[in-house]
Amino acid sequence: MEDIQLLEQLRKRIEGLNVFSEIGKAVTSTLDINEVLKTVLGHVSDLLSPTSWSLLYVDESGKNLRYEIMINEPFQDGGRLIPLGEGIPGWVAERSKPILWEKNALDRSRELPKGICPPDRAKSVLCVPLHAGGQLIGVLDIRRSGKDVEPFQKEDLTLLSAIADYAAIAIENARNYQRVEDLTITDDLSGLFNIRHLHLVLEAEVVRSKRHRNEFSLIFLDLDHFKQVNDRFGHINGSQMIHEVGKLILDNIRMVDYGFRYGGDEFCVMLPETPKANAVFVAERLRKVIEETVFLQEEEVNARLTASIGLAAFPRDASTKDDLIKRADEAMYEAKNTTRNAVCLA
Repeated sequence: MEDIQLLEQLRKRIEGLNVFSEIGKAVTSTLDINEVLKTVLGHVSDLLSPTSWSLLYVDESGKNLRYEIMINEPFQDGGRLIPLGEGIPGWVAERSKPILWEKNALDRSRELPKGICPPDRAKSVLCVPLHAGGQLIGVLDIRRSGKDVEPFQKEDLTLLSAIADYAAIAIENARNYQRVEDLTITDDLSGLFNIRHLHLVLEAEVVRSKRHRNEFSLIFLDLDHFKQVNDRFGHINGSQMIHEVGKLILDNIRMVDYGFRYGGDEFCVMLPETPKANAVFVAERLRKVIEETVFLQEEEVNARLTASIGLAAFPRDASTKDDLIKRADEAMYEAKNTTRNAVCLA
């Protein structure tokens, strides 16, 4: 019996070393966060055979955990933030200590800390912190449930803790790379994407539109008399107004839509899979919300603003990316050269 147990422990150690090797390859071969997570969590699943698992990240406030990935977790609310200290993941995050729990355990080391309720329908839980650069970035929570499953063992906890330390480095490297990527495509002032990213997104959407034979729309927006804002209230307030307009645009488009700062006081919105007839409503909503918003309230300036908006659709109005931008821009100038504070169509 002891020989069998020793062989099983040896097998797990060998498999664990293979996991370290695969994670190491992930670190050096890709900085795509999704690929890193797929590699890490896939091998954890193969090695420890959980029936469900979750990856939680510490949010920006540093006071809560949020679910990044949930697999086979029907009894947990993935949209809820978990305050540090609450439940098994929150306790592990707050104290940076792992938990090995087994239902009806005789060994006190497998009991839950005081005040933590046993999880629904789980038979055994392993939850370990993820540290990178000396900072807690999240926790990895894996569970076994079911009538005939075996509980996790202490060697499983040792193995998962080692994998977590290694995996956290890979995850943080990928996240840092993503932050740098975001900086290269984001306009600092408005918080929208920049013109460089506009061309990349439009190129991809043109290809997708041709392949699936659907229509998408581009809105071109220019703020009316914005030079007077700078002249009257100063360039600092003018910059703050650009920031507020960017936020206003983001708040009034869908998650799947793209907002861009084209330059100066000009903005674009790309609406995937949106016919021109539907895009008109979005353009009009943007025009109206800008007209009705009081800007620079915190600065006690209380400025008003309007916008001239042009709209074009692919492939209805244009056959190329550049032509689409041109047609939307021309429509915007039609609005600007007539009544302003209006929406015109290509």
